[in-house]
Amino acid sequence: MFPEPRTLSPKSRLFLPDSRLPRVYLVAAGPGDPDLLTVKAQRILGEADVVLHDDLVTAEIVAKVSPRASVFSVGKRCGPKNISQEEINSTMIAYARSGLRVARLQGGDPLIFGRAGEEIRALGEAGVDFEIVPGVTAPLGAAAAAGIALTERGAASSVIFLTGHHSASRARSELGWPASIRPDATVVVYMPGDDHAGLAAELCARGCDFETPCLIVSGASTVQQQSHLTTLRELPSAPQLPSPRLLIVGVVVARAQAGNRESGFGSRKISASVFQ
Repeated sequence: MFPEPRTLSPKSRLFLPDSRLPRVYLVAAGPGDPDLLTVKAQRILGEADVVLHDDLVTAEIVAKVSPRASVFSVGKRCGPKNISQEEINSTMIAYARSGLRVARLQGGDPLIFGRAGEEIRALGEAGVDFEIVPGVTAPLGAAAAAGIALTERGAASSVIFLTGHHSASRARSELGWPASIRPDATVVVYMPGDDHAGLAAELCARGCDFETPCLIVSGASTVQQQSHLTTLRELPSAPQLPSPRLLIVGVVVARAQAGNRESGFGSRKISASVFQ
């Protein structure tokens, strides 16, 4: 799938950050809006020789990669996989050992429900020098776009990040969710899936009230962003918005919508409201 790694010429080596070769950067692409890339991420994309990016990385962000770089899509979204994680690891290592600067670009922040942990271990075992470039994770982009303060004073004292994705060999009950969820917690579910009824039942079984407001956000921070406001009771009848999407659950959702109605903020982004 990938061409053989080439060796940098002496002139090209002048662009490397220091003499510690090889080097890999695990770079956060953020939720989708290219303006939310960090300055460091943009610089690395402009200097990288090889870029391996996920399917969730938008075309606008890929366009910021240096035109001299070799760019490969290594998407691993639900459905058929173009490449295994082991192949991604071995490809990063091979290109880095050839003296090239490699950027592994992942949507959101790779340290949160990304593949960074597996890749860090693989690079460490191979003796490959690497650096992590953190960024804006999806819930922060979605909350900002919807005007939601995830930890609003007096309403939410904690945030819980959960994943709704599970492999065929694991039931939802085996995802490692907490046994109980406090009513003053904001819950963010990455990859909530299509089983809205099962998701609502799981959250309520752990302490959430059926009337807890929640917001489904699709394509957070991009021009394709869509949102649907509902409650856990009504979540099973909510529309199936396009992936990638996440679910924000908590009283802060209702507070944000009340404030947004007064200011006009985000009024075009919310498709339905149960608080009018």
